Amino acid sequence: MLIDFKRLPNNSRIWIYQSNRKLSEEELTAIALKTEEFLVQWTAHGSDLEAGFEIKHNRFIVLGLNQANASASGCSIDSSVHFIQSLEKEFEVDLMDKMNVTFYTGDFIAHKSLADFKKMAKSRSVSPNTIVFNNLVNTKAEYLEHWEVPAKDSWHSRFLA
Repeated sequence: MLIDFKRLPNNSRIWIYQSNRKLSEEELTAIALKTEEFLVQWTAHGSDLEAGFEIKHNRFIVLGLNQANASASGCSIDSSVHFIQSLEKEFEVDLMDKMNVTFYTGDFIAHKSLADFKKMAKSRSVSPNTIVFNNLVNTKAEYLEHWEVPAKDSWHSRFLA
């Protein structure tokens, strides 16, 4: 069951998929429509899942699931991963690679491999105050409060000189 992302409770489970590039307006429209279609039929052991989504910064697909009524099962999580993989194929974009880092550089959002981010940290091209996207958040509350954070307050801190 699709609901407005804003209406999901703060303890809802969150999955964040970051694109390796900025998505075009046409791609965003198509992805939003496909995501709505997927969430309308998303179930766990025959029970409808109360889920919503948002797309942030033309780059991040955020799925949220209210687990109060029904929790995601292994099969339902697998189906969501297959859905994301289908988006990757159709739009020729990488959404699943967790070995990439996305962060602000001025007003722009940069996307780098973890190896490149480590090099940038070593050369001090990024600092402890560089705002990074912590895609490891698990709940909507964490997403709202701790998704865009200074690198020093995230798992990224281990790479800072």
